[in-house]
Amino acid sequence: MLTKRLIACLDVQNGRTVKGTNFVNLRDAGDPVALAARYAQEGIDELVLLDITATVEKRRTLLELVRSVAREVNIPFTVGGGIGAVADVEDLLLSGADKVSLNSSVLRAPGLIDELARRFGSQAIVVAVDARHALTQPPNLTTTPVTIPDVGAPAEAWDVFTHGGRHPAGREAVAWCREAAERGAGEILLTSMSHDGTRDGYALGLTRAVAAAVGVPVIASGGAGSAVHFRDVLQPGGADAALAASVFHFGDLTVARLKDYLLAEGIAMRPAR
Repeated sequence: MLTKRLIACLDVQNGRTVKGTNFVNLRDAGDPVALAARYAQEGIDELVLLDITATVEKRRTLLELVRSVAREVNIPFTVGGGIGAVADVEDLLLSGADKVSLNSSVLRAPGLIDELARRFGSQAIVVAVDARHALTQPPNLTTTPVTIPDVGAPAEAWDVFTHGGRHPAGREAVAWCREAAERGAGEILLTSMSHDGTRDGYALGLTRAVAAAVGVPVIASGGAGSAVHFRDVLQPGGADAALAASVFHFGDLTVARLKDYLLAEGIAMRPAR
């Protein structure tokens, strides 16, 4: 049985880790290098570092920061933000990243996924999909999805956004995830903007729909607030990995306690070190 993964996310702006709600109202969460080292020591399975303003500011990801984090960790490390060309990916992999995460650039030129997968291998290519529910209210933020046959909204109710959630891409989320996987993406990093930072639970309906549509691992992101939320997205939600930020950054959950809980719930997972 394949093990499920826990991933800590470091959203970086001006060299600091930040976290907000629904992609806005950011607050400082600490030094990304120190946080990366701490999470690796605590037994997190993987790290994702997202330079959240690189695309908007039309610049490349901060390579020196990537090198600094890579020196501190010995676990898989994904980097995203401002990646628009083969050279960008090569530089990041040479700087210590194990995978790269792409969003805006591959929506603009989907063929870039094919090219990068051919050159670096699908295992190094993660396509990040930022999706917002088309309605004003996010769907079913309940923490007890097992008793609800259909959690969330129909797949067509989710729209994809670019540039850190600022611009609609004119694409439907599930269809775009399927295309990205078919083009060679090794993983889908699926973030519900409607749930991001709310701590009310992941978008289970959307996650299930994407997991059913693609043949590659799906990383669920957006909405983690309790251990139950992780259990739900990894079991009925169908995700292969659960990504979170604020619950780790601000001490609501520790990696060890969360893993102990998930193992007790019957979820296959590497124990914390």
